Amino acid sequence: MKETGGYALATASGEGYQSGMTLRDYFAGQALVNIMAFWGDRAILQNCSDLAGKSYQVADAMLAEREKE
Repeated sequence: MKETGGYALATASGEGYQSGMTLRDYFAGQALVNIMAFWGDRAILQNCSDLAGKSYQVADAMLAEREKE
């Protein structure tokens, strides 16, 4: 399983932190927004799984870069 980077936007509760989406999912979503903004209608014409895959490739690269610190 890929490294997820932990939880993004987790909130504190009486029992610790509540889970939410992973940092990997958050990064992928942000990448997808930018891909769609840049490519617009051309991106929609591509295979959706390709777009999702590229978004997660960006997210994985971002997580790998975080580990270098």
